Amino acid sequence: MTATTDIQAPVLNGSLLDSVRRDYFSSVGRTILTLVCLALILSALWFLVNWGLVDAVWFGTPEDCHKAAGACWAVITDRYRLIFFGLYPYEEQWRSALACLAILATVILSCVPFFWSAKRLPVLWALGYGLFYFLMKGGVFGMPVVLETQWGGLALTVFVFSSTVVIGMPLAIVLALLRRSSLPVVSTVTALCIDGIRSLPLLSILFTAAIILPLTLPGFLVGDKLYRVIIGAAVFFAVYQAEIIRSGIQSLPAGQEEAATALGLNYWQTISRIILPQAFRFALPPTINQVVIAFMETALIVILGFFEITASGNAAFSTGGWKPFHIEVYSFVALIYFVFTYSLSMYGSYLERSMKLGSR
Repeated sequence: MTATTDIQAPVLNGSLLDSVRRDYFSSVGRTILTLVCLALILSALWFLVNWGLVDAVWFGTPEDCHKAAGACWAVITDRYRLIFFGLYPYEEQWRSALACLAILATVILSCVPFFWSAKRLPVLWALGYGLFYFLMKGGVFGMPVVLETQWGGLALTVFVFSSTVVIGMPLAIVLALLRRSSLPVVSTVTALCIDGIRSLPLLSILFTAAIILPLTLPGFLVGDKLYRVIIGAAVFFAVYQAEIIRSGIQSLPAGQEEAATALGLNYWQTISRIILPQAFRFALPPTINQVVIAFMETALIVILGFFEITASGNAAFSTGGWKPFHIEVYSFVALIYFVFTYSLSMYGSYLERSMKLGSR
């Protein structure tokens, strides 16, 4: 009896070629449409490569850019400090850069499984967030005080985003648990609060926090406008995230809490060790999506007069003869947003794959 060996690669290649032929070249019309689309895509890529790389001006003056046929990236190399740091004092911008690196290091360390515990992760974020704030604010170790009105650029965007998540995530957990309360009054009031805030657009909440609250609160409770806006954004984030966490809890198999009670665990041990870890695992994709949305929505604070990265980009090309090259500045700002959001999305996908592998 002769043994036979199946060779999979040619079969897969043949299947792929058959699929391409069937989907794109099965008729004269499809073939023409496919070739036209390919020609348009290649033409666009050729134009972008020439405009963005080959014929681009990387260093120089506005006059040098006017003479060139390509992109003027010289506006970025000349005005990058304004884009990254905004109105922050020039001689102190090293503090703003270190503050951003501190938050970045905190985020990276948060991705390490060693810190995935209820004890380590809050301590890590307290240290990273505290270091960011003290570097930006100053007033310690001989660093001069820099008021929040002078914060700007990427550093302000990172501060608003990290503050929103740091405040909003614990609040979301509390709201999710309160909505599941066995006390009808507590669960009903919590549900009304969550649904009421979710029915409002974020911009109206930010305007309320920035403009209306100072008219209704006593002076000692008003505080700085930046912190009121952050609290408004955090509450908005929390109500949506609370529903995500609650859906994750409801996705758990029946009997989890009863089993924990049978093992002698109290309510908080059951919630912290059994329920919430599994709920976050089920709710991971929408949670990552909500965090990405929170980062993108930081751009709304420019309407309230804050000098975040979009406003810094506007200022970068508004003076010094750089105004014709706004496309390059907006492209650079869009690239920064893309890097942040894409990194978060890829990490979320990695967690989903690793958790699926771990569950087998």
